[in-house]
Amino acid sequence: MRVVIVGGGVLGTFHAREAVRRGHQVVQVERELEARGASVRNFGLVWVSGRASGPELATAQRARELWADVPGISFRPAGSLTVCRTDAELAVAREAAEGLEAADRGFRLLNADETRKRNPALRGDLLGSLECTRDAIVEPRELLPALRAELAKSERYEFRPGREIRAIVGRQLRTDHGERLDADLIFVCTGATHSGLIRELAGELPVRRVRLQMMQTAPLDEELTTAVADADSFRYYPAYRGPALDSLGAQQPQCPVAEANAMQLLMVQRQHGGLTIGDTHEYDEPFPFDVTSEPYDYLQQTVEALLGRPLPPIVRRWAGVYSQATTPGEVVVRRTAADGVHVVTGPGGRGMTMSPAIAEESFDQLAQ
Repeated sequence: MRVVIVGGGVLGTFHAREAVRRGHQVVQVERELEARGASVRNFGLVWVSGRASGPELATAQRARELWADVPGISFRPAGSLTVCRTDAELAVAREAAEGLEAADRGFRLLNADETRKRNPALRGDLLGSLECTRDAIVEPRELLPALRAELAKSERYEFRPGREIRAIVGRQLRTDHGERLDADLIFVCTGATHSGLIRELAGELPVRRVRLQMMQTAPLDEELTTAVADADSFRYYPAYRGPALDSLGAQQPQCPVAEANAMQLLMVQRQHGGLTIGDTHEYDEPFPFDVTSEPYDYLQQTVEALLGRPLPPIVRRWAGVYSQATTPGEVVVRRTAADGVHVVTGPGGRGMTMSPAIAEESFDQLAQ
């Protein structure tokens, strides 16, 4: 078939990859010269550990398998540690490590010495951690060009950047360059853009936009052997809901800065040695155009407490916006706008983790 993918982010690019893998001829259209949204403004985490039981976890597990077989990219099965500094936090980790899905998630409870042995850079005060061996790391700023380079080797893939789709009539697309593209199958994966073409095609979708702030340091002079989270992640991710988390909320209120900004600490070391650190969550639009310093200060203090040393200089700060499904239990929003025309959006912060499996499911369900 002739397949056109609208959107050059990670979700659109994996739909393009899935189409090529199935033998189709593919054109991918991106309105920017290069993707600039949440697909490159994230941690590069393939994050299984915190996913909700059921379809969300199953999709993450399948995606984790698919990520390991993607050629031409940096994929590091480094795992993660969610570090605990109080008994109440450690109780949540213990409950998760003893849960029915612990083996499937690769959970293991580590004491302080085991935590430091697993990641020697963690020299600060801690009582232990929850290890997840299923979590992994990719490089978000390098990923999309690498994927496209691999797709181009098939000679059945073309990337057309700097073009915006203005209309889809039947199975023909019209760009703002006056081009007309004929297709047998169209996937529209335009990320956090919910207006314009998306609204014309599919109307109001059950999605919201979420804004987050992150930062990156200069290179750290030692290796961070895993991804790292703090215990505020227990409050954020659905996998940890239960009596121990209820007790944590009652015994240990979240720091006011973290609570006000819906924060958790996530930290990943890039291949060049710098640390990507975040993040905040903001749900009420209109979003501000600037970033605020207080969350960054809090994150820096938290990281330095875990590392037991000062951070390298902060060299970048940024904000990103992603699209998140709002229907409970819906991992991603798929809607058929017309015969052969499908909108796929709203994976939320799960987009980097789940895009390979979401694309596979799209073709299994819709490419008939």
